[in-house]
Amino acid sequence: MVYSRILDDIKTCINLGVPERVPIFALGEQFDVRMYGITYAEYTENPEKMANCHIEIVRRFGYDWIYLNPDDYIEFEPLGIKTTRMENIPRTAYEYLPPTWNTVKDLRLPNPKKDGRMPDFLKVIRKVKKELGDTVCVTGRVAAPFSSVALLYGINETLKLIYKNPELIEKTAKFFVELQTMWGKAQIKAGADAIWLGDCVASSHFISPKHYLEFAAKEAQEVSESLKKEGTFIFYHAGEDALPHIKIMADPGFSCLNIGEGIDIKEVKEAVGNRVCLMGNLDPIKVLQYGTTKEVEEETKRIMKIGKKNGGYIFNTGEGIPRDTPEENVRTMIQTAKKHSSYQAI
Repeated sequence: MVYSRILDDIKTCINLGVPERVPIFALGEQFDVRMYGITYAEYTENPEKMANCHIEIVRRFGYDWIYLNPDDYIEFEPLGIKTTRMENIPRTAYEYLPPTWNTVKDLRLPNPKKDGRMPDFLKVIRKVKKELGDTVCVTGRVAAPFSSVALLYGINETLKLIYKNPELIEKTAKFFVELQTMWGKAQIKAGADAIWLGDCVASSHFISPKHYLEFAAKEAQEVSESLKKEGTFIFYHAGEDALPHIKIMADPGFSCLNIGEGIDIKEVKEAVGNRVCLMGNLDPIKVLQYGTTKEVEEETKRIMKIGKKNGGYIFNTGEGIPRDTPEENVRTMIQTAKKHSSYQAI
């Protein structure tokens, strides 16, 4: 059932207040597509099916948002990245651009109204916003600048550049500050209430806190601040589960940090819960994909109880829900989260 106060509750959470109830999100795109009954390739390539998939699944499962993130490459294909079409998993890149100064010199901003799949993605945002209005949080996506560099050159080449040619990273990231700000604004204009700012290559799984500060933090903050001026929410996600990184990420001014599943939400809440709104942390593989319904119920209750204490928390999974996750587990998660989302609930 849709909920007309969801955007107000999200704003309250971002301001570290106590909402009427905790918003309930889930990173369910691959699972949702399976539930809708189409292949992931159909979902990616047909904007009508993509929009209808999300509209139906919101009504069937009761998410408080529509999360539009079919794959990482929508704004990168117009730059020359070659991707592989697959039936039931998101597209992946098979050819990156060479990490050279000539590549940077030749980069040009794509046109969201004309280039690649960008116009279709904006069409999806407009349709779901028109259909559901403010009863869900319509969330678009951009890649943060450091992760954008990795999506352009490949992760391994980008990590080598930290030591071999850090100036090339900085120059390329500067281009992506402009591109991702422009692309985010186009989505906001189309109707997005929030932007998911993905930055997984900036996580502790790839770089140190020192390198995060040197190569990722400032540029991600620039994109965030520019988009926030448009009146949108910025949900920052690096799949982070290391407290040193999380403490840094709590500073740049993101609306909300989505926390990975590899750390206890209690530890994160105690460390930075008075500085930034938190979301996430439920394990989509160990708990949702392979757990029993009882285990899903207990872990959902535990995370919700800790996260919602004193406000400033939005319920979400730490990462994406796998395609073949049992339907009853996802329903149990959503139903349990909603049952315990009120601040009057025990």
